[in-house]
Amino acid sequence: MATETAVEQPMPDRRSSLVEDAYGALKRAVRESEFPPGHQVSEQELALKLGMSRTPIHEAVLRLQEEGLVRILPKRGILICAIAPEDMREIFEVVIAIEGSAAELAAGLPEVLRVTLADDLDRQTDRMEAALREGDLVERGLSDAEFHRLLVERCGNGRFARIMQTVNDQSHRARVLTAKLRPRLADSVPEHRAIAAAIRVGDGLVALEASRRHRIRAQNEILPLIESFGLRHL
Repeated sequence: MATETAVEQPMPDRRSSLVEDAYGALKRAVRESEFPPGHQVSEQELALKLGMSRTPIHEAVLRLQEEGLVRILPKRGILICAIAPEDMREIFEVVIAIEGSAAELAAGLPEVLRVTLADDLDRQTDRMEAALREGDLVERGLSDAEFHRLLVERCGNGRFARIMQTVNDQSHRARVLTAKLRPRLADSVPEHRAIAAAIRVGDGLVALEASRRHRIRAQNEILPLIESFGLRHL
């Protein structure tokens, strides 16, 4: 009588999982300024903070260096990179160009895809509006980020999303640190609704212009704040 041979199941790649965990935790810490710009830290300190060994920390730091969030200083540790006003100006130029094109492309999607996207964008705008009423700037920032992520990731151009991930990670701190200083945060609500409405009806030119106006207005708010309040490096 033949005996069944047990099929050996592949073990999960624990090492890869630890690296991903370390990468995610470190990226959040940098984005939310738990480690402020210009701060210098060792791999050993990071390992102790996260309760991990140094190996996944080291690999995570290498990835963050490629993304421009940290810089490894040989024999001196890890430097949290700062973003100067000139960097923010360049980042906004990229964001304005890519998100405008993404909105235009999204408006050209088949009707079922663009309507579904518009519905999802509206839901994030509803979430943002509720957060603003409650004075919850953290939730407001999360819903705003999700709106723009959906817009870019589902426009039909995968390269846009990869480019935007890098610049968003670099600029997130500036948006967080200036949020309380910006008098027109609520203007994002009707601006987001205008973008979604143009995508819903398939009007690419209107979607493009609505997206550009939205980001240009934000640029014209944030850059002077960075300059006038002396936030030279974020």
